[in-house]
Amino acid sequence: MEAVLRHRSNAESAFLADVARAYELAEGSRWRRIAECLRSPGVHAVAVFRFGQWILEEAGWARLVLDPIYHLLNTLVHMAWGIEIPRRATIGPGLYIGHFGTIIVATDAVIGENCSLSQDVTIGVSGQGSRRGVPLIGDNVYIAPGARLFGRIRIGHNVKIGANAVVHRDVPDNAILVLDPGFRIVSFNGNRKAAEATPDWGG
Repeated sequence: MEAVLRHRSNAESAFLADVARAYELAEGSRWRRIAECLRSPGVHAVAVFRFGQWILEEAGWARLVLDPIYHLLNTLVHMAWGIEIPRRATIGPGLYIGHFGTIIVATDAVIGENCSLSQDVTIGVSGQGSRRGVPLIGDNVYIAPGARLFGRIRIGHNVKIGANAVVHRDVPDNAILVLDPGFRIVSFNGNRKAAEATPDWGG
């Protein structure tokens, strides 16, 4: 994870690690696994993401030529598979996306090595002022379908986040999170900016 934070992994080697993990997690014979990788929306999305990162490493003239191709491919992935991973997100090698459909990653998000994203997952921006930011996710993290991660939070290594969980606080290493049914009121400030919120008069 520290290496991911210090600098972007080489896009080429990172993509090879992504494909190797997709191959490892596929089932069946060798040729069936290869076919699964070739037809996988997750592999398509990761390929375009790494291609976009590779372009950022190239000289200006190469970017001028290749950027339109990247933007076209990225738009096709977004439209066809509903996967939105901006190339300026920082993601370590071994990213695995098992299924397609409404996967959104914020531009400045940081995701470690060998992480898995399921369908209908959002890793987004939240908070105000100094608390505004995006999640920083460790290595070997599994995020189940429907999970939402928001704000300047840190998710530790080897964490499993259950289906439909809404995560807005730091999570330590090796934790397993599940959705807690029901709800509780956490604030009476409503959907307004902090400066406009009604003060808590206490009592």
